[in-house]
Amino acid sequence: MYQDKSFLCVIPARGGSKGIPRKNLVKVNNKPLLQYTIDEALESKYLDDIIVSTDDQEIANVSIKLGANVPYLRPPELASDYSKTIEAVIHVIEKQKTLGKEYDYVVVLQPTQPLRKSWHIDEAIEKIVSEGMENLVSVSEVSDHPILMRTISKEGFLISLLNSNSTVRRQDFPEIYKVNGAIYINLISSLNHSTSLNDNKLAYIMDKKYDLDIDEPMDIEYFKLTQTIDKDVK
Repeated sequence: MYQDKSFLCVIPARGGSKGIPRKNLVKVNNKPLLQYTIDEALESKYLDDIIVSTDDQEIANVSIKLGANVPYLRPPELASDYSKTIEAVIHVIEKQKTLGKEYDYVVVLQPTQPLRKSWHIDEAIEKIVSEGMENLVSVSEVSDHPILMRTISKEGFLISLLNSNSTVRRQDFPEIYKVNGAIYINLISSLNHSTSLNDNKLAYIMDKKYDLDIDEPMDIEYFKLTQTIDKDVK
């Protein structure tokens, strides 16, 4: 709870994945990838219930052992490569309602963004409540600025993505942010099956050093490196 508002946390973790088989259970420093998100969710001051949405019994068992709740499995039709996260989120909200549990907001934390900390979650919750907004998404400043990016026409000519002069000094580039996928918060009463979480309006800015999306094997290796460096610093 925060200022009389209740928060349901949903951690979507289906069993299938293309880039990295069994991605959510891949070990990084003897911890499954999923654990990094569960641990931070448990450290949050404001999350009322933490539910892992999965179609996979092994992931469910691991999640329960780590302290999260898995009161039911996600239906297979909501766990394919083409399923939308919002469908899994609404499934959890509706199932919780049948159990007599209702909330004001849902907080979606993807396991593939393992660098996000509990204090990021709490700051985001404080921000959306204090500003009275219906939805929020975490963002990070881009490393590769789109002022230098181009598409290529059928004729082979370069076309700028931005209507800006690329001769501007790098230090004068306008700040550009990307949705980093670490935190989504939505007022449950405003959700529907057409909701696009990536189009949430209120920005919660995270330092880009916390921006990591585990999608390919090389991302796992980078994550292992960041954990080793962090351990050495401590």
